[in-house]
Amino acid sequence: MTKMVRKIRPTNYWRIGEHESWFSDMSLQGLHLHKMGTNLAHFKKGDPKRIEYRIEVTDRKLITYEQIDLYEENGWKYVTSYQWFHVFSSPTENNAPEIHTDPAEQAFTLQRLSKKLVFYLIWISLGVALILGMLLAMWFLDGTPVLRLVEGYVVQQSILSLVYIHYVFYAIRAILAIQELKKSLKEGKAINHHAPWKKSLKKNSVFSVVLIGIILLSGLMPFYQLKKMDTFMMPNNDENLPFVRLADIEQNPQLTREDSYSDEVDWANRYTTNWSIFAPVQFETDENGIIKGEMWLDKSGAYSPSVSTEIYNLTFQAFAKPLMSDLMEWHTYGDERESFIERKHPGFDHLITREDEEWKQLVASKDKVVMYIRYYGYAELDVIVENTAQKILLLADS
Repeated sequence: MTKMVRKIRPTNYWRIGEHESWFSDMSLQGLHLHKMGTNLAHFKKGDPKRIEYRIEVTDRKLITYEQIDLYEENGWKYVTSYQWFHVFSSPTENNAPEIHTDPAEQAFTLQRLSKKLVFYLIWISLGVALILGMLLAMWFLDGTPVLRLVEGYVVQQSILSLVYIHYVFYAIRAILAIQELKKSLKEGKAINHHAPWKKSLKKNSVFSVVLIGIILLSGLMPFYQLKKMDTFMMPNNDENLPFVRLADIEQNPQLTREDSYSDEVDWANRYTTNWSIFAPVQFETDENGIIKGEMWLDKSGAYSPSVSTEIYNLTFQAFAKPLMSDLMEWHTYGDERESFIERKHPGFDHLITREDEEWKQLVASKDKVVMYIRYYGYAELDVIVENTAQKILLLADS
């Protein structure tokens, strides 16, 4: 069975002479071209033998049988095609005549292909512009880019957009390269079939590895994030969990849960874990309770306090203060943000609170940990602050 060897191409396909030279040099190592791909060339392993290669460029992706027969009559055997590039080979000792003897005529064959590439660039640019526009809206439309960053849901699409942008630049480089090639051919300069390729190979190898790394990273991130994402029933006891509990705020033994089950999960009393590159530890919690025998002051029903929290243990402490700002933006409406008050407390690096009748909101940070708490009930704000100061230490000291 013939062994196949795959190698990264030395440069983009428009550098025809470098590819022809590379294929020939590989044949001296016993690697004979079999197939071309987007980033790799496939070689069959055999006996070392000097083989000349020529690349024919057409304005269509399929080469006609008539063209293949014509070239074979002149000693050039068809090998493979990739997009608009068609490769022919001939052993050096056969001294096969050149496929093209008039560089100016060869330049003319590239004219129609050049127009196609311009249309291709326009369409791909419009598509990428649309994708980038949607990404920018996801990042900035609600004014919370740091929150979107640490949540991690938009990061994968943003990383993948680098690949789309690469294709735009690849198309631009292709157009510029073919224009340069046409100009050279019109001036009567034939393609150098033994052009040096080793320097280009080093550059393209590094670029290909980086590009593949970006694609793998963007592909693996969502799966890892899904693996880390889970929802649990809020335990009755504290169990040293790093978030503020409703029972600690209310301090009333008559407090019981107000359940809301769906798919065997009490979504009214649960906590969810999550992960991202910029916040490896994340929690989101909800707790809802009811104290029978007590009423809301407006007599609207039984007193039913609740608390929700969001917790982020960040990769970089520098994100803490911008994240606090984004959390305030995300959880307020209109001019509500102006009613937040910055306070000093020894348990936090930063503490900002807001109080509006039964509603209390708190955003705090210590080291790399940021907490947001929203409480609805009659407990004093200072009680929530002290509970938060105790809980934030569980993550900040870890």
